[in-house]
Amino acid sequence: MRIALDAMGGDYAPSEIVLGGLLAREQLGVEILLVGHTAQIEKELKKHQALGKVEIVEAPEQITMGDEPVEAIRRKKKASISVAMDLIKEGRADAVVAAGNTGAAMAAAKIKLRALVGIERPAIGALLPTMKADKRVLLLDVGANIDCRPRFLEQFGLMGAVYAQYALGVNNPRVGLLNIGEEPTKGNEQALETYALLERNPAIPFVGNCEGRDVLTGAFDVVVCDGFIGNILLKFAEGVGLVALQILKEELPQGPTGKMGAFILRDNLQKVKRRMDYAEYGGGLLLGVNGICVITHGSSKASGVLNAARIAKEAVENKVLERIQKNFSPSIPPGRGG
Repeated sequence: MRIALDAMGGDYAPSEIVLGGLLAREQLGVEILLVGHTAQIEKELKKHQALGKVEIVEAPEQITMGDEPVEAIRRKKKASISVAMDLIKEGRADAVVAAGNTGAAMAAAKIKLRALVGIERPAIGALLPTMKADKRVLLLDVGANIDCRPRFLEQFGLMGAVYAQYALGVNNPRVGLLNIGEEPTKGNEQALETYALLERNPAIPFVGNCEGRDVLTGAFDVVVCDGFIGNILLKFAEGVGLVALQILKEELPQGPTGKMGAFILRDNLQKVKRRMDYAEYGGGLLLGVNGICVITHGSSKASGVLNAARIAKEAVENKVLERIQKNFSPSIPPGRGG
């Protein structure tokens, strides 16, 4: 399997992206293509004595966080994220991992890879921890679509269910609609119409509304919302995790007793950190385009890049694209609402 990394995207590019790629190569057994400025990438590879071990694909241009995404993709033909997407089109890569300008990554995927047949709006699906140690919840959309019609949300529900079943191994995924109450009559016009569409679609294992407090309980496998609310919820959850870790650190006893206690609980504390640290979840998979693309945090360091590559690998191995397209059957069309 070959995964292309946009080596120039993100706050810590190219150093952390390159290191994350090397970790993915070693731990996941995949081939890595580093896309970006050759000289800068080679400099980083030399630090890890890995020069010549990883293929570099030259991309002389770069899209910054301040660039307007669509305009930049059309103007900068040789930008690293565009070249990375081209590698999928050309069959040279099976997936792309990007940590830079999220809008540019989405624009490049839509323009270069196109949407799967029957899907009107691709969605970013992010995996979040739950109260159950062995379970994650898929939240989508978390930023690809700010304004959504009910039928778009219905499509998100179907894509999410397929992903949960085949990539996460959930036999009977429970799909919920993020809302302000459990009752079917709660919510705004968008929520009410979406509820009806999800409930009527036999291909979606819809179980009802999901209140904000229930997202991380493990009661749902997939939670559907528009990208505006989803992005706020995602970043709020990340912030809560950071606060909780900081509180835990501050409240541990100080001095010799605290050090001894921390040493005894070291393994447990590491497990707590892994469950609460958003970097461990590797960003989100862009569902609905004709190629595997994982968009991770702009602040991602090597561990985040590694985990993003793991998500990409799992998506390829479990044939997520093919299964979404197959399950998005014309015989079960999305609702006409919205």
